[in-house]
Amino acid sequence: MVRIRLARFGRRHRPWYRIGAYDAKTARCGRCLEFLGTYDPTLAENDKKVILDRERVVWWLDHGAQPTQTVARILKLHGIYSAK
Repeated sequence: MVRIRLARFGRRHRPWYRIGAYDAKTARCGRCLEFLGTYDPTLAENDKKVILDRERVVWWLDHGAQPTQTVARILKLHGIYSAK
């Protein structure tokens, strides 16, 4: 199973995350099947917090990838994902 999830990067008290498609058994910061975007929760401007490759995210969702709860919330805010 493929999951769309976050991988943590950055330093202590200043995290940023990569959004990617991972095999479900891969470690949190393990090898990514495909890099899909970034999420920086520390930025003040909402439009710069999340950068996504929308076409590839939709492609992965159409091919059965399941987002984690956090990624699903981010995708819902950007109008890409709706829970079924």
